Amino acid sequence: MDHLEPKLTSKEPQHGEIPGAPAAVPPPVDEPTEPREPLPPKPDQRAPETVSPTGQATGAPPAAVAQSGAYLTTAHGTRLHDTDHSLKAGPRGPVLLQDHHLREKITHFDHERIPERVVHARGSAAHGVFESYGTAARITRAAFLAEGVRTPVFVRFSTVLGSRGSADTVRDTRGFATKFYTDEGVFDLVGNNIPVFFIQDAIKFPDVVHAAKPQPDREIPQAQSAHDTFWDFVTLHTEATFHTLWNMSDRGIPRSLRMMEGFGVHTFRLVDAEGGTTLVKFHWKPKLGVHSLVWEEAQIAAGVDPDFHRRDLADAIEAGAHPQWELGVQTFPDTEDQMFQGIDLLDPTKIVPEELAPVQPIGLLTLDANPSNFFAETEQVAFHVGHLVPGIDVTNDALMQGRLFSYVDTQITRLGGPNFPQLPINRTHAPVNDMLRDGMHQTAVHRGVAPYRPNSLDGGCPFVAGAGDGAYIESPVPVPESRKVRDAAASFDDHFSQARLFWLSMSEPEREHIAAAYSFELGKCYEKAIKERGLRVLANIDGELCRTVAEALGLPAPEPTVELADPQPSPALSQVGRTWPLDGRIVGIVVPDAGKDVADARQAVLDMDMVPLVVAPTGGDGVQRTYATARSIEFDALLLAGSPSGDAPVDARLLTLVGEAYRHGKALGAYDGGDALLAAAGAQTSSAGVISGDSGTGVLGQVAELLGSHRVWDRFSAHPGV
Repeated sequence: MDHLEPKLTSKEPQHGEIPGAPAAVPPPVDEPTEPREPLPPKPDQRAPETVSPTGQATGAPPAAVAQSGAYLTTAHGTRLHDTDHSLKAGPRGPVLLQDHHLREKITHFDHERIPERVVHARGSAAHGVFESYGTAARITRAAFLAEGVRTPVFVRFSTVLGSRGSADTVRDTRGFATKFYTDEGVFDLVGNNIPVFFIQDAIKFPDVVHAAKPQPDREIPQAQSAHDTFWDFVTLHTEATFHTLWNMSDRGIPRSLRMMEGFGVHTFRLVDAEGGTTLVKFHWKPKLGVHSLVWEEAQIAAGVDPDFHRRDLADAIEAGAHPQWELGVQTFPDTEDQMFQGIDLLDPTKIVPEELAPVQPIGLLTLDANPSNFFAETEQVAFHVGHLVPGIDVTNDALMQGRLFSYVDTQITRLGGPNFPQLPINRTHAPVNDMLRDGMHQTAVHRGVAPYRPNSLDGGCPFVAGAGDGAYIESPVPVPESRKVRDAAASFDDHFSQARLFWLSMSEPEREHIAAAYSFELGKCYEKAIKERGLRVLANIDGELCRTVAEALGLPAPEPTVELADPQPSPALSQVGRTWPLDGRIVGIVVPDAGKDVADARQAVLDMDMVPLVVAPTGGDGVQRTYATARSIEFDALLLAGSPSGDAPVDARLLTLVGEAYRHGKALGAYDGGDALLAAAGAQTSSAGVISGDSGTGVLGQVAELLGSHRVWDRFSAHPGV
C-alpha cells in the first residue's frame, strides 16, 4: 500500500514482546502534563484505506481521519481549558444550560450506541407493587407516600459495562431502577446497588464509561473492569476510589438480584404540604439480606449459566417466592451549606454512615410478576431522573444535574424519537394533556386545533394548575453564588477517607476477597506503571491492603501520600454478622440413584419456604438436576442423602459439586451414608458448617440454621483466594 501509518521512531520503541500492550509506548506512572501530538498506532494496527464514499482513492494518508493536535477541543476545534467540571452558578450552584461543552460531550456520548443502551444494556425486570407505610407523609406531600397507598411499579436491574449478550455474574456495578406509576404521574427512582458513584460531575460520565468499556482497538474485554484503560482512569481520577473499592468488594458480585441493596445515590429534596423541605437519601433494603457470590462461583456461573441472575429472579417470582425490599430514607436538615456532620451531601462519591443517620423505612416493594415480553417491557422501558412528582425535588448535585439532561436525550436515540413515553411500559397512569404533537411513533390521536397556550379555539384547554391542584412546583431554593465557574467545592477534594471507612468496616473474609479482587484486576493490566499507580491509591486506603496486593503483583508497596483517616467503622457496610429469612433459598438434595425416596426431606424444605432440587446421576421422575447439569453455584446448601454403593469410584462430577460447595462456604448436611461422600470430597464432618445425622429432616434443621447467615464464614480462612 502507498499510504502506511508512520513508523515508531527510535525515541518511541515498540514496547514489550509479549502481545497485549494497550498503547504504542509505555505510559509513565505520573499523569503526563507536557502537551504532545497523539501517539501513532501500534505496529500491529492499520486503518482502512482512505477512499471516497463512492470508492474513489483520495490519496490522503490514513492519519488524516484520526484525531490530531495536542490539546483537547470541542467537536468544532475550540480548545478547552477544563473538562472535569460543569459550568455552574458558583462552586455549589446548579449547572447552567449555557454549558455548551457539557451538552456536546453528553449528547455525543448518549448517541454512541444504536440501539442498545450505552450503559445498563444487560437488564432483567419485573412488575410489582409498592405499599407506603405513611411514615414519609410528614416530610413530603407526594401522594403515593401517604399511608396505605398501593402503587404499581416496574423494576429493572442491570449490569453497567457489558452488552446485552454479556454474562450476569461479572464484577460490576448494578442498576436498580424503579418506575412508580403514581396517580400524580410517573416517578422514576434511578439508582444503583452501590450508594456512591465514580465521579462527582456528569461531565466526566463519558470519560469513566469510555475507560471501563472494552478497549476500542480490539473490543476486549467484555463486561470487565480488569484492563488497562479502566485502571488508568481510576488511578488518575482518584475521586473514583470509594466506588472502585465497593466494586472490588463482595458487593460487586451479588448472589442474587433478590439479595441486593439499592440506592438513589444522590441527595434529593422532599417538600411537605406547607412547603418545608428535607434532604434525603433513598435506600432499598432487601428482606432476604445482602449477599454475594464468591469469585470462583461468579466465574463458574459465567461459563455454565450466563443468565444466572436473570433466571434466579424469574424463577423465584414464578415459584411464589416474591422478592421484597423496604424503601427507606436517611433524612438531613436542608441547611444552606447542605452538609451533615462534615459530609457534603452534594458529593455523590460520599455516603452518610447509617450509624450517623439511620435509614427509616417508608414502604414495601414486592415484585410479583414477570414481564410477558422481554423486548416490549424490559428492553423498551425508559427511565429518567427528571420524572418527578409533587413533593420530590432535585438538588444541585452536579452528577444529578447532568443526568437530568442525559436521560431524555439517550431515549430519543434508542427508542426512535420523542414519543417513547407512549410505549406501553412507559405510559403514565395519570391523565396526559401535554400539547406535544406528532414525531416518530406517535400513537395518540389528538383532537382539537390549538396545541398552544393561550388559546380560545379549544376552550382554553389545557389550563395550568396551581399548588392546590397538584401542580409540580420547584422549590424556590436560592442560588448560592452569581459567578459562572468550572469548579467544585473544596469538600469534594477528599477522595480517600470514606474508602478507608469502608475497608475498616469489613470482616476478615471480606477483606481477603477485596485484596484478591484488586490483585486479579491490577494483575490483568499490561502496564507496570498503571499497577504502580494503583498501589499508590491503595496505600492511601490501608497499608495492609496495599502490601497484600503489592506482594501478589511482585511490586514494592509504596507509602501513603496523604494522612490516613481514623474513622469509626460502620457495621452496616459489612454483609457478615446478621441472619436473614430463608424464603426462596435453594437446597440441593443429592441422591446416589434416581429412584431413592427423599419425599420427607423434600417436603421439609418446602415447609421452610425454601426450594428443593433433587440431584441424581440421571434424569427421572422427581429429579430436577443431574450430575451433568448441577454445579454448586445454583444451591445455597446441599443435603447428601446417601452415597454411591459398592467399590466403584465416586462420580467425578459429584465430587466437583460437593467440593465446590465446601470451598464456597456453603452449609453441607449428610445422612444415610452421605458422610462417605463428604470425606471423598475432602469435607470432614468436623469442619465448620458440615452436619451429619441419622435423618434428613434432622440434619436439614441444622443446615437451615446455618443458612440464615448465608455462608459458613469461618471456613474462608482456608480458602483466601476464593
